[in-house]
Amino acid sequence: MGRLDGKVALISGGARGMGATEARLFASEGARVVFGDVLDEEGKKVETQIRESGGEATYVHLDVTRDADWRAAVSATVNRYGKLDVLVNNAGIVIRKSIEDTSEEDWDRIMAVNAKGVFLGTKHAISAMRRAGGGSIVNISSISGMVAVCPPAYIATKGAVRLFTKVTAIQHAKDKIRCNSIHPGPVDTPMRQGGLSDPTSSPMSTSAVPLGRIGTTEDIAYGALYLASDESSFVTGSELVIDGGYIAQ
Repeated sequence: MGRLDGKVALISGGARGMGATEARLFASEGARVVFGDVLDEEGKKVETQIRESGGEATYVHLDVTRDADWRAAVSATVNRYGKLDVLVNNAGIVIRKSIEDTSEEDWDRIMAVNAKGVFLGTKHAISAMRRAGGGSIVNISSISGMVAVCPPAYIATKGAVRLFTKVTAIQHAKDKIRCNSIHPGPVDTPMRQGGLSDPTSSPMSTSAVPLGRIGTTEDIAYGALYLASDESSFVTGSELVIDGGYIAQ
């Protein structure tokens, strides 16, 4: 028995990093998975890998800043697999600039991906989950949504995700829709290695983490798996910190 047997999941930002690991893990635990990204070539490769390993997955193009893309992704999920039980709002970027160096265009871009993307995904998933009799929404925030770690604009978006999670949980408990946030610390992903746009990348070294290492994408994916599964059926509006003890100091 898989921990997600019978469930249908939709994951954003699934072409690489944490999203790809979540897609693989969810499929291995019995879920039928639809995952989206703007990195179509990489996304198709992940779809092939999941199918070759015996899982059921479908890749779709998904720009999380576009309402039409979210509508299409939710429709594709329901049309292909009959329902939607789980949404993981995973997509995110970071812009490494101070407040003074952050342009209006920078601010609008990171807000569009990190905050608006979560709003749109949630908005369009709710009606599908209501028809399915309930569901679980997992929002990938950051420890930066709780403490002042990482650049200012990024912190602002992740704080927004943290509180949007809570209001979603309260407003839709009556629909049997749960909503929780995950708050990763530093995580070893291709984007972090390349110094690009890993949402959890920061200057902190392993010596600053009590457990003495950087997190893996599997560390985060297993947290998402718990929140997606019925094991967390009495958990909503909560924060799951996965940071090796960093913000406990």
